[in-house]
Amino acid sequence: MAEIKIEQKKQFWPWLLLGLIIIGLLVYALVFRNSDANTEAVTESEYVTKTKKPALIGVKENNKTVVAYVTFIENNKNSMSLDHDFTNEALLKLIEATQAIANEVGYEVHADIEMVKGYANMITKDPFDTTHADNIRKATDILTNVLQNIQKAAYPGLADEVAELRSASESIKVAVLTLEQRDAVKNYFAKASDLLQKMN
Repeated sequence: MAEIKIEQKKQFWPWLLLGLIIIGLLVYALVFRNSDANTEAVTESEYVTKTKKPALIGVKENNKTVVAYVTFIENNKNSMSLDHDFTNEALLKLIEATQAIANEVGYEVHADIEMVKGYANMITKDPFDTTHADNIRKATDILTNVLQNIQKAAYPGLADEVAELRSASESIKVAVLTLEQRDAVKNYFAKASDLLQKMN
């Protein structure tokens, strides 16, 4: 008697399941990739809508303390000597302008401002001290952090200006005499002036 071979039906369920898993992964990847891309570029109007906070870049503060700092920097572009009077006065005026902007937006900066005042005073004590650049750099780093926090809280459109300010602060080298890098120090004050003018 001849043997009858029974051919089993091919199972299509494993292939169907595999196809559904692949489609699910592709959809998941596309949805989350697009949502990440959407969160990166936030316009100022979206910032206002999402955070329920006003973006203050269009609001003119016209703060006189900020104007005084900007005017001082514009009128004293060539000043810088061994006694560091210019650097000290520029730092003190920048401290006042930063405090004024912080007050306008309701941001607390008292502790940071006190530290920066201490560094500003140190650079005038001994004109031959070789650590002036170190104190200036500490002061500019703190002020940059404060201004960045203010920018994030109230001026989302000024992120590029804050990045330029941070770069200017980082270009002040602690192991180099201040007068040998006067352009870097003056550049920091100019970048801070630009940022504050846009906030004001």
